[in-house]
Amino acid sequence: MIKKVGILFGMEDTFPWAFIDKVNELGAGKIIAEPVKIDKLQQGIDYGYSVIFDRISQEVPFYRAYLKNAALQGTAIINNPFWWSADEKFFNNALALKLGVPVPKTVLLPSKERPDNTTATSFRNLEAPLDWDYMFEHIGFPAFMKPHDGGGWKNVYKVKSPEDLWEKFAETEQLVMMLQEEIIFEDYYRVYSIGQKYVHIMPYAPDNEPHLRYETTPKTTGAAHTKLMKTIKDYTLRLNKALGYDFNTVEFAIRDGVPYAIDFCNPAPDADVNSVGQENFDWVVEHVAKYAIEKAKAHKAGHDNTSWGTFVKEAIAPAPARKNKTTLKTAAEAKKSVKKEPIAKKKAPAKAKPKAIKVNTVKAKAAAKSDSIEKKVATKKTATKKATVKKATPKK
Repeated sequence: MIKKVGILFGMEDTFPWAFIDKVNELGAGKIIAEPVKIDKLQQGIDYGYSVIFDRISQEVPFYRAYLKNAALQGTAIINNPFWWSADEKFFNNALALKLGVPVPKTVLLPSKERPDNTTATSFRNLEAPLDWDYMFEHIGFPAFMKPHDGGGWKNVYKVKSPEDLWEKFAETEQLVMMLQEEIIFEDYYRVYSIGQKYVHIMPYAPDNEPHLRYETTPKTTGAAHTKLMKTIKDYTLRLNKALGYDFNTVEFAIRDGVPYAIDFCNPAPDADVNSVGQENFDWVVEHVAKYAIEKAKAHKAGHDNTSWGTFVKEAIAPAPARKNKTTLKTAAEAKKSVKKEPIAKKKAPAKAKPKAIKVNTVKAKAAAKSDSIEKKVATKKTATKKATVKKATPKK
C-alpha cells in the first residue's frame, strides 16, 4: 500500500518543492509526497494522508482546523497542531527553567490597550500601578520587548530606558509583551531540531540583514567550542523533547561561555535556501524528508499518531503505569538488600493481656480435658483391637 505525505505551505517557494522531491526520491515509490489538496473539509473524514508537514497554519486558521481534523483521523502532523495552538514564548521560558536550561530574565506585561469586548472592570485583579520599579530593576536596561507568542522578529523592540519603553509600548496596542534581559553575547547560534533527535548547529548573526545572518563563523574555538557544541545539542534536545516539536529551531546567545536559550518557539522555522544558505538548506531538506518517511512507515491507520512532548505525557500518564515502574525498581532493591542483611532472630510471642488470659485459661482447660478424654478412648480402642487380633490369629 502506498502511503502519502502532504505538505501545507504558503508563500515560501524553495523548501516545499525540494522536500517533495527528496521524499519521492527516498520513498522509492512506496511513500510519495505532494502538496496537500483541499477541495472540501467535512468533519470526521479522513482525506488519506499518513503524514502532513505544516508550514503555514500559523497564518491561516482554516488550515489549523483542517490539521486538527486530520490528526483526529490518525494523520501524523509535523508539528502537533493542538500543542502549537496552546504554546507561547513566555511559557517556554518558564519550562526551560524547570529543565535546567539557562534563559534571560523575563517578565510579562499586560497589553497596552484593552482587548476587544473588555472594560476597566475586566482588569480589577491587576494592581494599579504595576510594580514597574521592581521589573525595571530586575531586567535592567537596555532590554528587549517582544510579543509573548510572536515570531519572525515581528514587533521586537530594543528599549534603552523606561521612557523609551513607554514610547514603544504605546505602539503595541493589544499585544501581550515580554520584557526580557539583553544578553551581551560573544557568540551566537541557531539550531535546527528534527524529530527530537537530528540536530544541526549553525553560527548565526542576528544583528545582520536577514540574508546575511548565516554568513558568519563561530567565535568560540578549540576545546571550549567542542564543549559548547555538546551543551547546545543537549539543551536543544531537552527543550524539544519536553515541548514535543518535530521541527523547530532554537537560538542560543553565548555569554561567558554559557548558552542562553533566546528563542525556541519556531515550529515553522525559516528554511529558504536564499536565507539559510545552500549547505544548511541541503541538510534540513535531507533530514526533514528522512523523518517524514520514518513517520509514514510508523503510521497506524485509525490510531492516534500525534507527537506529544514529555511535559504533556508526564502530566496525563496513568498513575499505575508510572507507579509500577517504581515498584519494580523498589522490589529489586529490597530483594538485593535482603541478601546482605542477616536473618533476624524470631521474637518470643507477646504475652496476652490479663483479661484475655482468664478467658483463654478456661478455654485451654476445657480443651485439655476434652483432649485427655479423646486420648483415653483412643487408647482403649487400640488395646481392644490388639486383643481381638491376637485372639483371632491361628497358632503355627
